[in-house]
Amino acid sequence: MSEAFLQHLSRQLDDIRAAGTYKNERVISTPQGTFVRVADGKPVLNMCANNYLGLAQHPAIREAGHRGLDQWGYGLASVRFICGTQGVHKQLEDRLSAFLGTDDTILYSSCFDANGGLFETLLGAEDAVISDELNHASIIDGVRLCKAQRFRYKNNDLADLEAKLIEATNAKARFKLIATDGVFSMDGLYANLPGVCELADKYDALVMVDDSHAVGFTGPTGRGTHELQGVMGRIDILTGTLGKALGGASGGYTSGRKPIIDLLRQRSRPYLFSNTLAPIIAAGSLAALELLTQSTELRDRLESNTTYFRTEMTRRGFTITPGTHPITPIMLGDAALAAKFADAMLAKGVYVIGFSYPVVPLGKARIRTQVSAAHTREDLEFAIQCFSEVKQELGI
Repeated sequence: MSEAFLQHLSRQLDDIRAAGTYKNERVISTPQGTFVRVADGKPVLNMCANNYLGLAQHPAIREAGHRGLDQWGYGLASVRFICGTQGVHKQLEDRLSAFLGTDDTILYSSCFDANGGLFETLLGAEDAVISDELNHASIIDGVRLCKAQRFRYKNNDLADLEAKLIEATNAKARFKLIATDGVFSMDGLYANLPGVCELADKYDALVMVDDSHAVGFTGPTGRGTHELQGVMGRIDILTGTLGKALGGASGGYTSGRKPIIDLLRQRSRPYLFSNTLAPIIAAGSLAALELLTQSTELRDRLESNTTYFRTEMTRRGFTITPGTHPITPIMLGDAALAAKFADAMLAKGVYVIGFSYPVVPLGKARIRTQVSAAHTREDLEFAIQCFSEVKQELGI
């Protein structure tokens, strides 16, 4: 390898370290759960997992996974259209469609793949994508892969969205697609889907929503942001993950109008050229959906925990993005300070991570906490106390 290229990489890494944004990976020596052990240390309270409903540690999910492994095997060693489709995959697709209120669903290895294989399949150079500026990286990369005209509107700004729709119309776009996260993952803010749908109707546009940080627990029965905001049936395309509230493993999906899903099965590259979702995950996800349809107890507990944590952290003087989502960003601004704060919290027994550029904009570093239904009131009280102590110790 070129010595000059190695030196080029080393300089970039040195710059990242100097900026205080180098991301060290902590090694966890236990299963995912409310408490985890970092390396050989003592158990620490986990406040930064996407384990919103606690299903990553739920015995019913684990048991379903064991049964799925016994019945369907470890892996398919194939893609879906060759010899990689089992009954458990079709069961999960049908169950997701019923849960989300859509026509059909297609499974992917991840939601990143679902978004990566969406736009280039559906849109051509004659079309336009109008994307929220704070959309997840998978949407951004998916849009980059297609040849459609690209327009970006200010976060949750309906006036700017309308302006971009007018631009796309004036540019003679054949079809227009509005793409947005249902929940913006760094801030815990909900997209204004009723407003988006109204503008889509006005300008004859399609609506695509990535609901990864909402599916399973948002809305009266956990269907997602479209249920919470009363627009079920008005969203053309929903993408989401099985790796957060729905068991916490991996896997993703695209769900929506049947002709859209049919075409994705024929032409979506991550679906056609990636191995099938492991059957153990499909089996566990089916069990997760069954739990969610039996009762709203977990989502109700999550809502109560979130309200308590947000209220108490605000009362203790922390700057928190307002809202009701279990993503609760503790805004600190400085990247090095966020990393230092996270290390101090770990020393006290709370596992959190500092988020900084390029994951969030420059100058908006934060600790992103995530509340779970598996947290007890005592767990949350302990976390709040530790946050308060570190705040005082660092003179914030």
